[in-house]
Amino acid sequence: MPLVKVKEKYQVTLPVSVRQKAGVAVGDILEAVAEGNKITLRPKSVIDRELALALADVRKGRVVGPFNSAAELLADLHKRVARQTKRSTRAKRPDATSVSSTDRPAAG
Repeated sequence: MPLVKVKEKYQVTLPVSVRQKAGVAVGDILEAVAEGNKITLRPKSVIDRELALALADVRKGRVVGPFNSAAELLADLHKRVARQTKRSTRAKRPDATSVSSTDRPAAG
């Protein structure tokens, strides 16, 4: 079992065999947990919040594509925007039965 020495500023160097076995590289983030007199370091993945939300969408199947070309992607995007625009236009249209006679233009 390799031993490490706590240096000034409480730094330690992980032995090569330990780094390789744990798959730790320079710049990796480690979670440090102290339980009694035992210290455990675990490699952790830190990802951007927006990326995490996007990955959750992918896992739940809320994705489109794949597309064979950029033109195919753009055509699908334009179709979706047109559909969304049509829906929002329909939702904003006033109901014909709710227009009062004072709201109508005078016959002329």
